[in-house]
Amino acid sequence: MGLQVHDGPGGHVLLGPGEDVELANRFLAHLSTRCFAPATRRAYAYDLLSFFRFCDERDLTLAAVQPMDVFDFLAWLQRSSPASPDRVVVPLRAVRGAAPATMNRRIAALRGLFEFAVVTGARSSSPVPTARTSSSVRARRGLLGHLRSPGRSVGQGRLVRQPRRLPESLPAHEVAAFIADLGTARDRAMALLMLLGGLRSGEVRGLLLRDVDMGLRRVLVLGKGGKERVVPVDRAFFTELACYLRTERPPGCSTAECFVVLRGPTRGAPVTEAGLRHIFRIHRDRAGVPRVRPHRLRHTYGTELASAGIDLVVLRDLMGHASPETTAGYVHLSVETVANEYAKARQALSAAGS
Repeated sequence: MGLQVHDGPGGHVLLGPGEDVELANRFLAHLSTRCFAPATRRAYAYDLLSFFRFCDERDLTLAAVQPMDVFDFLAWLQRSSPASPDRVVVPLRAVRGAAPATMNRRIAALRGLFEFAVVTGARSSSPVPTARTSSSVRARRGLLGHLRSPGRSVGQGRLVRQPRRLPESLPAHEVAAFIADLGTARDRAMALLMLLGGLRSGEVRGLLLRDVDMGLRRVLVLGKGGKERVVPVDRAFFTELACYLRTERPPGCSTAECFVVLRGPTRGAPVTEAGLRHIFRIHRDRAGVPRVRPHRLRHTYGTELASAGIDLVVLRDLMGHASPETTAGYVHLSVETVANEYAKARQALSAAGS
């Protein structure tokens, strides 16, 4: 079939022959019209690429897809497949198929594509099965359930069960070793913004220079879904930021983004996702701390604030979580707190018994 994803001026599109590819690109353009984030459109493009390769193996068209084909697609995703030279998207590990979260995201992309096909008249109905959800009587509300939007069901639309994993934080010595190995004030400022402000890597790269308030020590962040939030950050970040702006950022640079490339042919351009990954990969290997990742720095921020007893509603706003249940997950991470509370309860019981 010769399909691939191309990053063009209008965003990510599929390159390949046929009416199905044309419909998929109209769907991706439709997402752009609805102001979906570029990262979401990119992910959906690769998700649809995966489904079209599945269809190509079975000689299926979008018009002929049935519900059982969707379940066969899930089974196909679980298979491990060796990388081939002509493939753009390959498994990271040949011994493992797609993770449950990846499978559910690809089903979400398919659901959107087929709903678009129904709206445009390309199909009469969507073949993507609807996942069963708990009734409102049986649904568990959780610690912040009173803040959930009415009618919203957590996990709605997921065909594959996902393990609920706790956010993974990093020990202080690993974080210190990684930051000490960073060679520029720019890199240290980016890492500290995740560690001391809880920003996502994309939020760090997209931070505008005009949204940094040096006097009040806070930043205005544009998060997921176009939601803005104001985040106070510790003095250490602003110290490194001031050093970067004074000595490293190219003179006369008019780039709106705060963090830019310092050397090479793209000097002065915003730091890219690949560039940030390269920085982390080089320095965590050199510092001997392979567990350090951008999102784990963010998790460390949330973990430490939750352990310090911050109100979870405040933590939710600081981290820009859409779901209260995501924030509630951080309260389970402090093993010391659990042990101390258990010891207090045992002592109280012993005192009452004596």
